[in-house]
Amino acid sequence: MTIFRHFALAATTLALTTTLAAASPEQAIRKALKGVVPDMEITNIQPAPIAGLYEVMAGTDLMYVTADGRYFMSGHIVDLTDRKDLTEPRLAEARKRLLDKVGESEMVVFSPEKPKHTISVFTDIECGYCRKLHSQIADYEKEGIRVQYLFFPRAGKGSPAYEEAVSVWCAGDNEARGTAMTKAKSGQQIEAKTCANPVDAHMALGNDLGLRGTPAILTDTGELIPGYVAPKQLAARLNGDVGS
Repeated sequence: MTIFRHFALAATTLALTTTLAAASPEQAIRKALKGVVPDMEITNIQPAPIAGLYEVMAGTDLMYVTADGRYFMSGHIVDLTDRKDLTEPRLAEARKRLLDKVGESEMVVFSPEKPKHTISVFTDIECGYCRKLHSQIADYEKEGIRVQYLFFPRAGKGSPAYEEAVSVWCAGDNEARGTAMTKAKSGQQIEAKTCANPVDAHMALGNDLGLRGTPAILTDTGELIPGYVAPKQLAARLNGDVGS
């Protein structure tokens, strides 16, 4: 459950709580938020681009709170003069920090010899667009895109897609896992196996990132791209080509 759902359930509307005027902004904000969501893990509090507001990061949830801790708002701050989204880069940094904790050794990796870009893809073996993406894995590699897979079976733990994910991981080394994944995504039956695996950790990370579907693509800068993107279009986007 996201931070914002907690606020909705607590029926806070915009007013969080009353705080002491003598408290520092950080103290006031922490007290106010903890009063509404006691188990909230606040990552960072710092001044926002707008005077009088503070940026509060809790995992990958970002909100803006007044210095007295009374009012909060969710959403993106956009600089209309420079036409820049000032919130998205901060969210991207948070996503990247969480993803970097996983490590390549806990993913199934498909890579060209000399990759230009790396994407991390949360995948469900039973998902149609996930299968479409994987059917073009050679085309992504031709575009210089390295694909790191994490498992996100949407039906949850114990589902057929979950069991397939475990079997893929337990197939052996990265090459064997890649072969098993390709077979599973093409609809072939693979040998059922169990072993220590990162599937639950992948699912937890996906939930922390607020994923709602698959495939979900995270770029090497932390940008979240929901859904399937064709190889050439994705390469253009990663290369920063205008109109991609």
